[in-house]
Amino acid sequence: MEKEFQIITFYEFKTFGASELPHLRASMRDVMRRHSIKGTVILAEEGFNSTVCGEPGAIKRFLVEAEAILATHLRYKSSFHDACPFRRIDVKVKPEIVTLKKNVDISLGKGTHVGADEWNQLIKDPSVVVLDTRNDYEFRNGSFRRALNPQTEKFSELPAFVDENLDPEKHPRVAMFCTGGIRCEKFAPYLKQIGFKEVFQLEGGILRYLETVDESESLWRGECFVFDDRVTVDDNLEKGVGPDYSQE
Repeated sequence: MEKEFQIITFYEFKTFGASELPHLRASMRDVMRRHSIKGTVILAEEGFNSTVCGEPGAIKRFLVEAEAILATHLRYKSSFHDACPFRRIDVKVKPEIVTLKKNVDISLGKGTHVGADEWNQLIKDPSVVVLDTRNDYEFRNGSFRRALNPQTEKFSELPAFVDENLDPEKHPRVAMFCTGGIRCEKFAPYLKQIGFKEVFQLEGGILRYLETVDESESLWRGECFVFDDRVTVDDNLEKGVGPDYSQE
């Protein structure tokens, strides 16, 4: 069956005034409604985070207007599916675009990004702690070789796991990853902030890695949990067959 729907994910850390957010929310809802785009957009004073879906032509038109509304150039990850995995338009204003509940200097993340082409060599190094920053129900569908599972139920529990299990002196080199990259954009600078010397994050997350790295060379095992009706995607970013552990 021809894949008729395009799914895009995009985010950016940038500063919005609190008074801007209601207007941005209304504008984004309007443009999504006019172009029959469904999915979730999260807005906060620290930026935006979104995964939405529509027909490819509609996505193209939506992107032009969304860039004007958000006053930026959107860098997005894209995949295709034969059905829309979202059921409604959901634009939210929240305190954070990804909830860590810690004050983080995002600028400390500069220089921590590692491309998919360098990732395998990095995580094969036994001196590197490989940290899955996702939740336990995501880890259970699949993860990278050697990855630690913090067994968290939500992202805001991850600092406590680090406090209890990792030491900047004993574990100076930490490589982390998440689904699309946004959690690491916050957690990599957080680790730098609390004293870890060498911190690396997989640029573009698991989804960019699966898109880029040949399956024969991949160190990924299993499927990748996604937050929509597909539940998981496989190595080819096609709808997977894994169960939804988040419902247990």
